[in-house]
Amino acid sequence: MEMNNHISTEKYAADISSIREAQVRIKPFIHITPVLTSESLNTMSGRKLFFKCESFQKVGAFKFRGACNAVFSLDDDQAAKGVATHSSGNHAAALSLAAKLRGIPAYVIVPKNAPKCKIENVKRYGGQVILSEPSMQSRESTAAKVLEATGATLVPSSNHGRVISGHGTIVLEILEQAPQIDTIIVPISGGGLTSGVAVAAKAINPCIRVLAAEPRGANDAALSKAAGEIVRLPETNTIADGLRAFLGNLTWPIVRDLVDDVIVVEDEEIVEAMKLCFGILKVTTEPSGAIGLAAVLSDSFQKNPRWKDCRNIAIVLSGGNMDLGVVWDSFRS
Repeated sequence: MEMNNHISTEKYAADISSIREAQVRIKPFIHITPVLTSESLNTMSGRKLFFKCESFQKVGAFKFRGACNAVFSLDDDQAAKGVATHSSGNHAAALSLAAKLRGIPAYVIVPKNAPKCKIENVKRYGGQVILSEPSMQSRESTAAKVLEATGATLVPSSNHGRVISGHGTIVLEILEQAPQIDTIIVPISGGGLTSGVAVAAKAINPCIRVLAAEPRGANDAALSKAAGEIVRLPETNTIADGLRAFLGNLTWPIVRDLVDDVIVVEDEEIVEAMKLCFGILKVTTEPSGAIGLAAVLSDSFQKNPRWKDCRNIAIVLSGGNMDLGVVWDSFRS
């Protein structure tokens, strides 16, 4: 039974209806990812942990949910002109694959200094790579020229209602797979995943706690929550390359209102969590994907009396696209 007495989602870019519609829309294309458990990690954390393995999603990350929902929401005339984004990460690959499945072009603006493996990823999934200078200004101006020339629809990686709704479908799956959960921990960057998860969880059961996790070197979400307005950092410095984006005007209100807290962890804790995922769960996670486990094992969570009643915790392992060289280096440390 859905309870919506305390939380109104009408003012947000997504609501439980748009998330349920997204679930139907993307079901033919996505994987329903497994939930794994580990008695060893339960003992370490003093909680029951349920790992939602989005690292097993198509393109190796949750991003395919939002991209797929955005692409398949377009009407035929819009779709024929294609979609565009500027990204070198998982969203670029996800949008490329979603467009390929719909049979339309995807124009992906990628900074020249992006890792070669990520550019190859986009090409493998059928995206048309257009190089820009590394600055955000160049990325945005290049994207504007592409949009003008093609008439394509811009699909940002986070700050987009259809993207947020697509990501919210994770909660609908989790609550079927592990209905006993009382807490969900998700990584936060641009806020698309966190927003979708928060809207869905709070609409279905307002008592579920939604906690976001972010690295100390990119702690803009924690600072924004404390300030009551979006804070942008002059620079970011973290091993978690997927968590360097900032909140947008659509994701921020949801994070502000519906996320219970932001847990900040050190890069060393992220590396340890990656090792645990690999060694115990036998799941490869990128640093961004492992941060939820790092958060639940951190002193800031373990010693905070506010979270002593968080007993059954879902942790979203958001992605597994890892440069193996970095993995081997982390194991040597």
